[in-house]
Amino acid sequence: MEIRPILSALMRSKVSMILIGVQVALTLAIVCNALFIIGQRLDHMNRPSGMNEADTFYIGSSGFGQGFDAQATIREDLALLRQMPGVASATSTNTVPMSQGGWNTGLSLQPHQKSSTADSAIYIVDDKGLDTFGVKLIAGRDFKPEEVTDIKFGDSLRPSVIIVTQAVAEKMFPDGDALGKSVYLNEDPPTSTIVGIVERTQQPWMESSSIENSTFVPAYMPYGNSSRYLIRAQPGRRDEVMKAVEQKLAESNTSRIIGKVRSIEETRKEAYAGDRAMAIILGAVIFALLAITALGIVGMASFWVAQRTRQIGTRRALGASRTDILRYFQTENFIITTFGLIVGGVLAYAFSLWMMQAYESPRLPWYYVPIGFLCLWALGQLAVLGPAMRASRVPPAVATRSV
Repeated sequence: MEIRPILSALMRSKVSMILIGVQVALTLAIVCNALFIIGQRLDHMNRPSGMNEADTFYIGSSGFGQGFDAQATIREDLALLRQMPGVASATSTNTVPMSQGGWNTGLSLQPHQKSSTADSAIYIVDDKGLDTFGVKLIAGRDFKPEEVTDIKFGDSLRPSVIIVTQAVAEKMFPDGDALGKSVYLNEDPPTSTIVGIVERTQQPWMESSSIENSTFVPAYMPYGNSSRYLIRAQPGRRDEVMKAVEQKLAESNTSRIIGKVRSIEETRKEAYAGDRAMAIILGAVIFALLAITALGIVGMASFWVAQRTRQIGTRRALGASRTDILRYFQTENFIITTFGLIVGGVLAYAFSLWMMQAYESPRLPWYYVPIGFLCLWALGQLAVLGPAMRASRVPPAVATRSV
């Protein structure tokens, strides 16, 4: 089939051709960048916390009255929790991953550094902390009971030993010899010795640029009269244990209020609710754009078929087969779509460059646009198929009819 007659026909319908081309171009540019953003959000949501999320939950306790002893209550509660049926491990803690609240401090190699070597989230736990969190210890050891000290809220953290994540260890000591080394918390003496390294523990803050920089500190530290407990249930018994723990803690001490029980899975869901919403919205935008583009192609092709009915009949009378007519409209659509895609490819990269400058977004990978080309070519051919098949069924006798 010659392309020249098709181009001549298109030049006689410039407005329709330009509108469809612009629509295809905008669709490619927006869809490619939207898909890239969705991919980023999904990767963000799927980041591992390092915990045993399926079996773990936490609960808060707030005491009242002048005689309430928060430090003693923590020890009593932990002894009670660890004896309960279905509880695999329990610890007190100041915060948990993905909770959007907690402590952050700087770790330094020298006292009074101008800027810290690494920023890290702080998890205050006892000697059962790593076991309760479910993190993987890859080097060194866990805390010993005698290393867990009592700290009052507002005191500076000056632990003799700490356990850090692999990300912190690599940041502080790139040569890989972090175990046994001493670092400064808050850049002030005395030093803390790294006695263990865990594979990963996510920070509480989802937007942190150093999401796996976390440090475990051995201590019992209530927030005034408030405390938080992290409990890991035996596999499959989390929901059952959650109800039992809430009831047991309430009964064991009536001079306090028991806070809401939350699972780590619920915490993850809430923490990434924004990412999930963005992915859903962008997915709906992509679907709407593709649907509108397909409908635009169908409408344009149907209009042209109606306009060219006698021309099609004449071609059929002169010997053109149904396949020839079908191929004509598909080729015509391919040409329009290709022109639109070329412009759309430039727009896609330009839009990505703008987002890099305005929002510090990563660059759009090169392969998104070629894949978008293939998808929109396929969409265009499918959209034009119906009108093209109707055109191919126009009988030669149409050419003999008067207007």
